[in-house]
Amino acid sequence: MSVLIEAREVGKSFRLRRRDSSGLASLFRGTWHERTAVDGVGFSVAEGERVGLLGPNGAGKSTLIKMLTGVVVPTTGEVRVLGRRPHQDRIAVSQEIGVVFGQRTQLWWDLPVIDSLKVLRDIYRTDSGTFTRRLRQFDELLELSSFWDTPVRQLSLGQRVRADLAAALVHGPRLLFLDEPTIGLDVIVKEQVRCLLAEFTREGGKSVLVTTHDMSDVERVCDRVLLIDKGRLLFDGGLEGLREMVGARRLVRVTFASPVPDPVLAGAGPTASDSLWATFLLPGTVSAREAILDLTQRYDVSDVAVSEVPLEDVMRQYYTSRSGTGGTSTNAGSGDG
Repeated sequence: MSVLIEAREVGKSFRLRRRDSSGLASLFRGTWHERTAVDGVGFSVAEGERVGLLGPNGAGKSTLIKMLTGVVVPTTGEVRVLGRRPHQDRIAVSQEIGVVFGQRTQLWWDLPVIDSLKVLRDIYRTDSGTFTRRLRQFDELLELSSFWDTPVRQLSLGQRVRADLAAALVHGPRLLFLDEPTIGLDVIVKEQVRCLLAEFTREGGKSVLVTTHDMSDVERVCDRVLLIDKGRLLFDGGLEGLREMVGARRLVRVTFASPVPDPVLAGAGPTASDSLWATFLLPGTVSAREAILDLTQRYDVSDVAVSEVPLEDVMRQYYTSRSGTGGTSTNAGSGDG
């Protein structure tokens, strides 16, 4: 299995000017300082992997994506994408990657969607038969034909993101980078995007790296997570490993056959309750079997359900523990995420 992305102790610092005074004098006076956006990050992505790049606002996610795609040059370390340095071999790398930034478009503003896709077909020298087949596939998953005669400037946000996904995939890339692709989208469009990503990675040897704040995207799309904060890589592994790192356990929701004023479970307190139901967060010392046995012995139970702690709660718990104030970390790096 070949490695598509390799980052070795990658760092990026930005030189910023701090004004020492206000008014006209500030144009001529000031001091320079460096702000580190990414600090010694190292990881690799093999073909076929679906990786989520997670972290609070300002953690350095977007800066890292820009270095991997050749838009930004690393200050330290080395990046290789498909065996090449992306900032030095941008044309060669761009032939084999696709990129979608959620708030930007690579389509021509005044052209209909289908014409933009045809322009990209010619730029990437994709043959007509392959282009037609891919277009049919995109239409089945994203329903492009309902608006592909519409100029891009007249598209809704959801329509534009779907068109941008098609544009990023029209040349058949081996590697797809997505930076907040579902931000602001409704649930129907989000599901269409997730289905397309699943279909993309089914093709042999193709990988996805996605940054997102939507934990549903991560749970549905990704099989591996990179967690960064303040420019540093803090975790690299599966979702279960992330839950274990944070200390998140399973949830038990119990429905009672008759009202129970103050339900209890040995070793756990309820996270929420009503007289007819309660939800408990299990500590690591209590198994689901022990919890169910304890509840059924104490109460007249009509139903019990055991589930994983939602990933959104896991991330909230992590951010809270890192900040110490209940908020997320900010102002790391250039401020672009």
